[in-house]
Amino acid sequence: MTDLTSEEAVAALFAGSNKPTFATTGERVADVLRNLLIEGRLEPGSHLPEEAFAHGLNVSRNTLREALRLLAHEGLVVHELNRGIFVRKLTAEDIISIYQVREFIEVAAVRSASTHSPANISRARLAVTQALEAAEADDWNGVGTANMRFHNALVALAGNERINAMTRQTLAELRLAFHVMQPLKPFHEPYLPVNQTICRLLEDGRTDEAADHLTSYLHTARDQLVDAYRAPAGDEP
Repeated sequence: MTDLTSEEAVAALFAGSNKPTFATTGERVADVLRNLLIEGRLEPGSHLPEEAFAHGLNVSRNTLREALRLLAHEGLVVHELNRGIFVRKLTAEDIISIYQVREFIEVAAVRSASTHSPANISRARLAVTQALEAAEADDWNGVGTANMRFHNALVALAGNERINAMTRQTLAELRLAFHVMQPLKPFHEPYLPVNQTICRLLEDGRTDEAADHLTSYLHTARDQLVDAYRAPAGDEP
């Protein structure tokens, strides 16, 4: 679990992030925190100390509280009485629900060939390349982050900003699930060639085949995660 009890730890967490300004809105701060979740930099159960986070983000505590309320509404953080705000821990039922949403959205976006743009397909290809580079460097958390970018790019094929925004929330929640799959390499590695295949099919205009591969991919990943969450305590995922 990420230790965020010191100012140095919080400063390191936000290093390299696009910090909002002091006068920004809670929505902007929520977006920064959501991105940290998507990148796997905040783990389930991590405490989010209010004073340190407000200082690290260069925002007021009221603005931070507004952001945390938004994230709580999205099911990404929880408030524990007399203890503070914590990153939420998911359940097997959460995983099933998340993947049902993903299948509805992502598969439909991939099948909607008329809305596909070369720019968004290029984004998918870039994410595949980044994942392969991270794997070569033995950076499996980086592979997970590149995988999130790949799926964001697939959803963007639909050309709908409302769907894009909803997907960012869903993927942030999903990234919390990946922490149970330790070590990460055996979980992420088999999907690298699948992402390459999906991307190549999209580039060739074979959208139905790409959608079929994606459907199978999502079912397999869902089942792996559900099995890991339902495993008896102490068992390997």
